[in-house]
Amino acid sequence: MSSLPKDQLLVQIASYNTNLQGSKGVPQDLVDWLSPTLQVSSFLSHSPRGPDIVAVGFQELLPLHLGLAGASKAVIEHRSSHILSQIEAHSPQKEKYSLLAKIVNVGVALLVYAKDEGVARRVCDVQTSWTGCGPLWMGNKGGVGIRFRVSDDDGGLGETFTFVCAHLTAHQGYLSHRIADFHHIVGTLLFPPLPTSQDTSPTTIYSTSHLFFLGDLNFRLDLPSSHPMFKDPVAHVSEALKESNTRETLKEFDQLLVERRKRTIFVGFREGEFWQFKCSYKYHLGAVDHYHTKRIPAWTDRIMYTTYLDSPNDLETSHIRNLLYTTILSYTTSDHKPIVSLLLLPPRPTNSDSSSSKVIPTISLPEYYIPKADPRATLKRYTGRTLDRIVGVCWWIFTLLGAGSVIVGVFNCFVGLGTYRWWRTNQSDQV
Repeated sequence: MSSLPKDQLLVQIASYNTNLQGSKGVPQDLVDWLSPTLQVSSFLSHSPRGPDIVAVGFQELLPLHLGLAGASKAVIEHRSSHILSQIEAHSPQKEKYSLLAKIVNVGVALLVYAKDEGVARRVCDVQTSWTGCGPLWMGNKGGVGIRFRVSDDDGGLGETFTFVCAHLTAHQGYLSHRIADFHHIVGTLLFPPLPTSQDTSPTTIYSTSHLFFLGDLNFRLDLPSSHPMFKDPVAHVSEALKESNTRETLKEFDQLLVERRKRTIFVGFREGEFWQFKCSYKYHLGAVDHYHTKRIPAWTDRIMYTTYLDSPNDLETSHIRNLLYTTILSYTTSDHKPIVSLLLLPPRPTNSDSSSSKVIPTISLPEYYIPKADPRATLKRYTGRTLDRIVGVCWWIFTLLGAGSVIVGVFNCFVGLGTYRWWRTNQSDQV
């Protein structure tokens, strides 16, 4: 096969719910997960190349009380340096990379890297954003985003790239909550206006040339009561996932796919054939390929994408070529498996009109869908963050008092207060 076109950027995206483990969340060598070019280079080209952009997202980055208290800096710094060293160590041509940006809110984190010889030299206008969609907009669920512009070689404005990592509401029956979470993220995960815009209002994630949405989206398999697998879904689904043809049949009951077809969520986004790999959730801890018996397996972890060249009238096909979309079963320290995708972006169309270099292309959407910025986005975000810190610090204190158990900590606190009041009463009586 011929080499990949040099005028088309290669973007690698990875996502992993690390199950609240903090710095212990990725103890294994990252080569299987973050360097898929080693696996596919043999058939991609005779001269393999590393990705131009690497985006890595995490959910449940560290214990929840520490995340709420804002103690995620040390974890994300450790994770960032580890990832960068692994990318450079295992890239096909030993390419060097730079961290463009990183952002974390409670347990949702996103890091984006770019190849030094290429994209990293032309990156500008780097921006980050975050939002929570838990109770009262707390950050136990929510999203983070990174946007940057890659200018043209000739000095033109170029194109913008927006990456969003999210963790949506869990559990089988909360589909409406997940749909609401997505729309909340669209309305409150905001960025400054594009350089050429006359409007000074904040923009949504859709105001970009290329858009990528990854994370633990928590959509489940929703089998109807008439389905043969309904009576014992865990056992039947686990067995059915072993074969690609039965996985393709099961995909018709995937909540995310069903809702996308109904145009209630992720309007404009495309996705690779996720049914080609086994469900990424829920596994027994320590097991390579053994699902938990109390949960129906599901494709909860996903990677979505769209580009400005995609037609708003054809929401199935994309000008982005999905070269790889898979899950890595060898990771056993979480009940999720990490997923990875390798995407080849389309070349920018040649246009003789010199004014084209003065305009940043943006995604086209169907007329019936107009994403809007929430006018109360800032109030909601900081209300949630304030509650995060209050709850997190109190939780952390109770955990310390209970030697790791918040329940014991609360008990010890009440015992201590009672003892103190008793002592004060005795002191008063003696006086």
